[in-house]
Amino acid sequence: MTAKTAAAASNASKTPRPTAPTVHGYPRQGPGRELKKAVEGYWKGRVTAGALRETAARLRRENWRQLRETGVHEVPTGDFSLYDHVLDTTVMVGAVPERHRAAVEQDPLDGYFAMARGTQDVAPLEMTKWFDTNYHYLVPELGPGTRFAADSAKQTGELSEAIAQGHEARPVLVGPVTYLLLAKPAPGVPEDFEPLTLLERLLPVYAEVLADLRAAGAGWVQLDEPALAQDRTPDELSAAARAYRELGELTDRPRLLAASYFDRLGDALPVLAKAPIEGLALDFTGRAAANLEDLARAGGLPGKRLVAGVVDGRNIWINDLKKSLATLASLLGFAGRVDVAPSCSLLHVPLNAAVERDIDPQIARWLAFARQKTEETVALAKGMSEGTDVIAGLLHANSAALASRSSAALTRDPAVRARSEAVTGDDSRRAQPYPERAAAQRARLGLPPLPTTTIGSFPQTGELRSARADLRAGRLDADGYGKRIAAEIRDVVAFQDQAGLDVLVHGEPERNDMVQYFAERLSGYIATRHGWVQSYGTRYVRPPILAGDVSRPAPMTVEWTRYAQSLTDRPVKGMLTGPVTMLAWSFVRDDQPRAETARQVALALRDEVADLEDAGTAVIQVDEPALRETLPLRAEGRTEYLAWATEAFRLATGVVRADTQIHTHMCYAEFGDIVSAIADLDADVISLEAARSHMQVADELAAAGYPNEVGPGVYDIHSPRVPDVHEIESLLRKALGAVPSERLWVNPDCGLKTRGWPEVREALEHMTRAARTVRRELREGVRTETQDRG
Repeated sequence: MTAKTAAAASNASKTPRPTAPTVHGYPRQGPGRELKKAVEGYWKGRVTAGALRETAARLRRENWRQLRETGVHEVPTGDFSLYDHVLDTTVMVGAVPERHRAAVEQDPLDGYFAMARGTQDVAPLEMTKWFDTNYHYLVPELGPGTRFAADSAKQTGELSEAIAQGHEARPVLVGPVTYLLLAKPAPGVPEDFEPLTLLERLLPVYAEVLADLRAAGAGWVQLDEPALAQDRTPDELSAAARAYRELGELTDRPRLLAASYFDRLGDALPVLAKAPIEGLALDFTGRAAANLEDLARAGGLPGKRLVAGVVDGRNIWINDLKKSLATLASLLGFAGRVDVAPSCSLLHVPLNAAVERDIDPQIARWLAFARQKTEETVALAKGMSEGTDVIAGLLHANSAALASRSSAALTRDPAVRARSEAVTGDDSRRAQPYPERAAAQRARLGLPPLPTTTIGSFPQTGELRSARADLRAGRLDADGYGKRIAAEIRDVVAFQDQAGLDVLVHGEPERNDMVQYFAERLSGYIATRHGWVQSYGTRYVRPPILAGDVSRPAPMTVEWTRYAQSLTDRPVKGMLTGPVTMLAWSFVRDDQPRAETARQVALALRDEVADLEDAGTAVIQVDEPALRETLPLRAEGRTEYLAWATEAFRLATGVVRADTQIHTHMCYAEFGDIVSAIADLDADVISLEAARSHMQVADELAAAGYPNEVGPGVYDIHSPRVPDVHEIESLLRKALGAVPSERLWVNPDCGLKTRGWPEVREALEHMTRAARTVRRELREGVRTETQDRG
């Protein structure tokens, strides 16, 4: 293939090709996170619905203008969302849960946000990770009685906006198969209900939406089917074939482009290639590079359009333009038309690397955010269409930047590599088995049954954010900032003592983000100032860039943990972010195996764990919310990944004594796939999201025989509603049906930094009251309803 590719690339440099650039989607937030501010302003009553919609329209207009000015003449529409594109699809197909219907009918905008966030009276939709990214989507709730109804107003409205502004536009929709595969049975529906059985009911709704889009001026519509890049059963593949046969045979529709990304399509590729549709968009980066060979085996796409994703849409490193040109050249014979695109929506990367003035210029030349990736896409299309001589200067600069990165001192630290190579199996194991550790920890901690705690962070108030801004701007010196943080810690510890929590936290007021805070204190990382990426709704994070070998120059958390412990007789947890999450929520280096990078991070954290223990910390929490998120989409890569991921956690935590209790935390993921890996972490206590999923994870852990202590969340912190005492009691009783009381903890689903103090106070007071009530029932021998049924 190498000789063939080289020859094809040479021919491409001589012969013009009709290759055009396009993108699947673009960041929504705006350069100053204007969308976040407008939406949150609307929630607080400071921004009107009209003003919110105008802000959204302006951001779409600016995105399309930037794309066109860069050279992209077919812009995406429908990818923009006020909260989540899967929730938008739920609205589009009329699958609004019964409990939200009245709110949606009364005010569609408020009803939309009620589905996303809940209200005091109505629970929101469940939220979980979008495949193996850190983006969260709202899970559709479906059942045998679900009736779909088309509502294409958003899709046709945004298409009309783009056309009115002079753009050629391609609406992008979540495809029907992926939508159903992402869905779950609605509350009250048997757990074995398969949403995919609703496909025949859903397809006519998609047909109506496609007809509406055609009438509104759409020449092409993109249907995203990333769920087909996962392992799929013959029945699921048959359903996909049926769906695209029926959609393809429609007469009143635009041309259809089925898109998949994040991994190879595998057996689903010939299914889509043979469907009576006009095009296919495929990812050719990373794990998905195998799509090239699979496409050749499938006989290509003769006479059809292929949108080739050769620019990595998920990481921030510059593209190897010559390598991408070779891939594109090898694809030319596989389709009637080959266009160039990023591998997926650019939603997953920041907006513009050019505004990062604080990054060393030598390092900045290695980076490509959404705007730079668009420029790379346009350059590749120009090179294919007009010949590589036209972009010779760009190719030379690109090669020089790649060479600069590979030879930079930042990327290799001999001491770090020697330490990593010296690790043995004993380093990643606790010296004593869990039962011995549990006895030692109970003797040291003296906790009651159903001990209460929180996940770590407390509300990040405007005053705290202002203090950090003042410190950066020089308006507040380090001593003044330290006093402000100390005062906040005193308040947080005092509240927890008063509320009756059993294991306290210091509240993390000094931390801007659970990954960025540590990245700024470890060698090998680079922090950005403007590199915001949407995590969910209005929650944006700035993933640091992991560019080189990692070590810990100095302790990172010991001082504030020791100070918090001095304020109370109750144990205060040390709080760290685990090695897998430090990788998953960063833009990680792509020049060495992730297993090696994870081991380096684990060793740096191991030093911090040891220092916390030496400082007298009896409970240390090492969070790994990304363990499930980073699980490869296909089973073939999972064994290797879980081996190095769990080893990295044990390497970070295996240094402590038996009577030091190790906690970990995970949230908003499908845990059933990794129960055995959770056990392999060998944490003494694991806390997990469970409130929105109604304690499903407790049942999954029990069914798998999970042997250690568990804290399934009883308070959904991603919703503004405050659960009442009886609701939490009910969840605890349900959890006791799966986990015995001596191994059950009581805690929220996740950290509290995004919530306000009034709701946090009330919710945690309710939580501790509920725990006391259920403890009393246990002492008095009261059996729970769940236990009686069991």
